[in-house]
Amino acid sequence: MYKTKHIQKRMSQRGIKQKMLELTQNFGARRGDKTVLDRKGMDNLLRYLEELRRDVNKAYERGGFVVVSSDDGTLITAYGMDC
Repeated sequence: MYKTKHIQKRMSQRGIKQKMLELTQNFGARRGDKTVLDRKGMDNLLRYLEELRRDVNKAYERGGFVVVSSDDGTLITAYGMDC
């Protein structure tokens, strides 16, 4: 991603790190030419991450999973690694 000198200078002045830009771009809401990640959006993201963490822990406890699919993306079967 190309960054102008302007944004590089403003990021430095305002203590905004590259990861913060990536979070905003990946999880923010588009509003015209802006992408906004506000507190409500971050609350939603945190809830999603907590759910994802729980699901990953459950999958970990079961040893993982396998999904078999065809070349065109059709899902054929799934099974746990502990089988």
